[in-house]
Amino acid sequence: MHLYGNLSEAASVGVLFLFALYLGLYLALFGLLFGVVRRQWSVTAALLSSPLLWVAVEFARDRVTGFPWDLIGYAQIDNLTLVRIAPWTGVFGLSLVIAAVNMLWAMPIARFRRSTTWSVFLLAGILTAVATWLQFSNRVPPPAEATATAVLVQENLSVGAGAQQEGKEAMLASFARLSQHPDFPHQASGTGPPNLIVWPESPAAFLDSDQAYRDFMEQLARGSSTPILADDLSFAGRNSDGGYNLYNSASFFREDGSYGGRYDKIHLVPFGEYVPYKPLFFFAGHLLDGLPFIPGTQRVLFDDHGRKYGAFICYESIFGDEIRQFVEQGAQVLVNLSDDGWYGDTSAPWEHLDMVRMRAIENNRWVLRATNTGVTASIDPYGRVVDQMPRHVRGALLAKFNFIDGITFYTRHGDWIAWICALLIGALVGFSLLRSRGQGAAQ
Repeated sequence: MHLYGNLSEAASVGVLFLFALYLGLYLALFGLLFGVVRRQWSVTAALLSSPLLWVAVEFARDRVTGFPWDLIGYAQIDNLTLVRIAPWTGVFGLSLVIAAVNMLWAMPIARFRRSTTWSVFLLAGILTAVATWLQFSNRVPPPAEATATAVLVQENLSVGAGAQQEGKEAMLASFARLSQHPDFPHQASGTGPPNLIVWPESPAAFLDSDQAYRDFMEQLARGSSTPILADDLSFAGRNSDGGYNLYNSASFFREDGSYGGRYDKIHLVPFGEYVPYKPLFFFAGHLLDGLPFIPGTQRVLFDDHGRKYGAFICYESIFGDEIRQFVEQGAQVLVNLSDDGWYGDTSAPWEHLDMVRMRAIENNRWVLRATNTGVTASIDPYGRVVDQMPRHVRGALLAKFNFIDGITFYTRHGDWIAWICALLIGALVGFSLLRSRGQGAAQ
């Protein structure tokens, strides 16, 4: 907020405090509802329902306030055995399994009867041993077949600098060279042009209404004989202040240079692209003045000779139920355009990568990920990073991938397991409150 949002240090501390409070309230909600069930029934009942409650609270983070970053299920992204349930349940199914195993370990501690204690300890130990054996038993899926290639450009522009860092013409020329001559090829690059060139979301702020930009991209597509998918900005009409609203867009240029349409980002970043409850955050100062983005209204697929790409932009990648809709509509490959430069050298770029990897597993699709500063990579349907280039360098990666048809159970039905958990917990808590009221009336 201070470095990139032009807020004072005091205002930045205030925003940080509110954000930490918001995240902490979900843990408080879990504890509150756990206490309601425990008080009206028993410790055992509360513990048995706690995995469902945990998933219901995570689901609320996703659907109510829209920040499902690093749900507990992502902790198992490298467990190639356990994540096989993700194409059926999504990440919420993994969260349920983790919470259930922890519940089994907590159960004996909360119980006093020795027979019950040792039986539950034994069950928890067996499940933990089985999970550990599965993790280290070399049950690794075979390499995923890859018959296509894509050039993933990593622009490495400083956040906030945009076109001021270097001239627009110089940037376009540099990115075009990388698009045609990637400097991080994989070992078996093959022959012929790649199937796709991808430019990431970045601070460059190219406008799709800029005729010079459009002409350049069309010529690059024709000269490369390759379609291009690039992030840019699109005008969306005037706002009430007389300025212009913008879409954060992914534009598609066919290999013959013709314009193939665009996708406008639907799920915007709170406090990054729009301000929720704007009157409430009046103290945020300049942060509020530079956010002209409005959300798109529909998901768009890009068709290249019958091969269909679904593109999602940055923050959208953490919403599994939204990404699956691209695949449900027919996307054979998923493409993630992102600018992770805002995260600096924290763990966040790697956390973001892990969440994108989960999207690949849930939908049984390759994911091509082009980022401004990294991590730029191709990800196979098992969530494994197949090709990757270093962070904080300007370059391009020639990455392997493949086109896949068919959809998974999760792709078709979405977050069904989270809905079931939420409904069951809603019914249990509601019944507990009614029981409490009945007991109070009887007294």
